[in-house]
Amino acid sequence: MAALLNSLFGGSKPSASPIPAGDSDFADFAGAPDPSPAFSATPSVASIAGSGALPTGSSAVPYTKWYNIHERYSPSDFKQEGVILGLILVIVAIHLFGTSTNRKKAKQWISAHAPVLRKEFALVGFGGPKEITDGEVEVESLELPKDILKEKSPQEFTTYASGRQNVAFLDVKLTLLKRYSPLSLIAEYGMSLFFDSMQAPSEQMEAILYPFDGREALTVPGQLPGAHELRKDTKSSYDGFVWAVVNKETMKQLRDDRYDVSITSTKDTSKLPSWATIMSESAEITEFLLTPELIKAVEDAGELLNHIIITDQPIDQPLKLDDTIPKKRIYLSMRVPSSGDYSKVLPLFQYFVRLTDILVQGAHFRPEVLRKVRTTRDDTIRRLQKADEEEKAEERNVEREKAKKLKRDLELKALDAKGQKKYLEKEKEREMKKSQKKMTSRQ
Repeated sequence: MAALLNSLFGGSKPSASPIPAGDSDFADFAGAPDPSPAFSATPSVASIAGSGALPTGSSAVPYTKWYNIHERYSPSDFKQEGVILGLILVIVAIHLFGTSTNRKKAKQWISAHAPVLRKEFALVGFGGPKEITDGEVEVESLELPKDILKEKSPQEFTTYASGRQNVAFLDVKLTLLKRYSPLSLIAEYGMSLFFDSMQAPSEQMEAILYPFDGREALTVPGQLPGAHELRKDTKSSYDGFVWAVVNKETMKQLRDDRYDVSITSTKDTSKLPSWATIMSESAEITEFLLTPELIKAVEDAGELLNHIIITDQPIDQPLKLDDTIPKKRIYLSMRVPSSGDYSKVLPLFQYFVRLTDILVQGAHFRPEVLRKVRTTRDDTIRRLQKADEEEKAEERNVEREKAKKLKRDLELKALDAKGQKKYLEKEKEREMKKSQKKMTSRQ
């Protein structure tokens, strides 16, 4: 009764009943602490405000070093980024150095050869015709004569020339080392050591001269086919043949890569240096072309010369009759002097440009010589004609078989089931008779 009255009228709470000393299961929970945290690492805004650190009622966040990036990080935390950035700077610097070096070498080359080109051709480069005084060309003041030499890539430069008697046009390509990419350069050197088909990287100049060969009327304005007298004055045709002066180091590779050179025979001569040889279709052609001026130019150029080729045949093996149509060209390939001294190679380059004049004047040989030259060409033409006829015959057989099959299918569709059965049985009998005849003929 007393307990009920105390609970109703707010009497004193009864004290906790004592836990028996012998009951150890409840001893650990007798004095359990209140579940509120005993310590807070971060003081609340209210407590800071009460202490006077912040104005009362302010919602500002307390200052910590995590809001200053220079306090959170140190330079040692950016080692990986620093290495990557350093590599990028090195790659960019190597690329810029390599491209600028190649441009300087290209400028040296065109500065040395531009006077010869301007003297021999009316149009040189891609900027249109220029007025010239005494054959002099001012290219030294240009950073890179883009109107004369075009940069197709950091390692490849080209130029073009036209407007000369007996010459339709001239293409020149200058290929330099990949100085802007040392890894690619090292890889090419390494591959050349293990594979004979891959040549070691080198700086090359390749020029292709296309003669008119009596076809001025097709390209030169005003020279119409009906203008007989004009065609007579500008006649520039000569006999077709293949002839070359080749460096022996590149002779094997050249014979493997080019069909036109492969049809010639090789013969050394005491007139040329020991490192050079002649590839020709006739001794009379060699006697005519191996002039003292050419011998002197080859000696001056030395082993920088790769080859000079006069040809009317394709580079690749002809696969069709259209590929056997003669197309006359003259090729010149030389290494670029590493020293930058072009005085030794300029005479050969100038002789190469003027070679069409020599051919037009004297490359008209006896019928016996031309008959020997045409032998290989006629054999190739006959072989291709035979292959073409066989291909056409095979196509006709295929068409014939298709027509027979179509006729058979139509005949079968027109018959009923019984008639189709008889038709197939007769067809089978015919095939068996044919096979028996083949077996008999083989025996």
